[in-house]
Amino acid sequence: MSDATLNSAAPGYTQPPSPLKEFWLYFSSNKGALIGLAYILFILFVAVFADFIAPHSPIEQFRDALLLPPAWQEGGRLTYLLGTDDVGRDILSRLIYGARLSLLIGCMVVTLSLSIGILLGLIAAYCRGVVETTIMRLVDIMLALPSLLLAIAIVAILGPSIFNASIAIAIVSLPHYVRLTRAAALAELGRDYVTSARVVGAGPLRIMFITLLPNCMAPLIVQATLGFSSAVLDMAALGFLGLGAQPPTPEWGSMLADALQFVQRAWWVVTFPGLMILLTVLAFNLMGDGLRDALDPKLKQ
Repeated sequence: MSDATLNSAAPGYTQPPSPLKEFWLYFSSNKGALIGLAYILFILFVAVFADFIAPHSPIEQFRDALLLPPAWQEGGRLTYLLGTDDVGRDILSRLIYGARLSLLIGCMVVTLSLSIGILLGLIAAYCRGVVETTIMRLVDIMLALPSLLLAIAIVAILGPSIFNASIAIAIVSLPHYVRLTRAAALAELGRDYVTSARVVGAGPLRIMFITLLPNCMAPLIVQATLGFSSAVLDMAALGFLGLGAQPPTPEWGSMLADALQFVQRAWWVVTFPGLMILLTVLAFNLMGDGLRDALDPKLKQ
C-alpha cells in the first residue's frame, strides 16, 4: 500500500485543496475584489449584449428631445432613463455601447503591451550584457517621460483615431511589463529547476518560455488587471482631449468632452459618463488587489 493511501486512510487526514480552489479561497476572502469582479462581469454582459439591451441606437438623434433630464416620461412610459445630450441622443444607449468600446480597447492594449513586454523582459533577463543594458535604458527613457504626454505625442504623429490612441497607450504601458518580467525572471534564473533544464540540454527559447515564463505569470496577471484600468482611464483622457474616438463614436471620454459646455445647466450629461469611468477603473483596481492577495505566496496566511 502506498504512502498516499496510508495517509488518506489515517484519522484526521484532510485532502489538500486543488490550486483552483485554493486560489478562489484567498480571492473570495477579499470582499472588495468580489464586488469588483461582479461589476466587471455585469459590464461585460452589458457590452456583449448591447444590441439587445440598449433602448436606442447610440448615434440616433431625436430633434424634439434635446437635453431632456433623466427619467423623462413621454406618453406615460419611461423613454430616456438617463436623459439625452445636446443633440438628442440617448445617454444610456451611448454609455452601454461605450462599455463595449472601452472593454475592447482595454483588451487590445493589455494584450499588446503584455506580450511585447514579456518578450523584451525575458530577453533582457536571459541574455544580459549589452542586450539587457540597451533594453533597460530605453525603458528608463520612456519612464522618464510623463505617460499621458508621451501618448499625446504618439497620437499627434500617427493621427487622432481610436486605433492610434490604443497603440499609443500600449506603448506607454510597455515599460512596466518589461521591468516586472525582467525582475521576476532574474529571481528565477538561479533556481535548481532552471539549472536542471540547462543540464538536460534545453535551448534558450525553451528555458525562457517553457521553464521561466510560467513561474513569472503571477505578478504579470496582477499588473495586467491594473493595466486594464489604466488603459480605460488613458483612453478616456485622450478622448476628452479629442485625440481618441472621433464623433459620433460613443466613448466615455469623448462624451465628457462634448458635454463640458453644458455642465451647469444639464448635470446629467457629464455625471453619468464620469461615473462609468470611475466605477470601471475602481472595479478593476479592486479585482487587481484580490488577485495580488490570491497569487502572492507572501500574502497567504
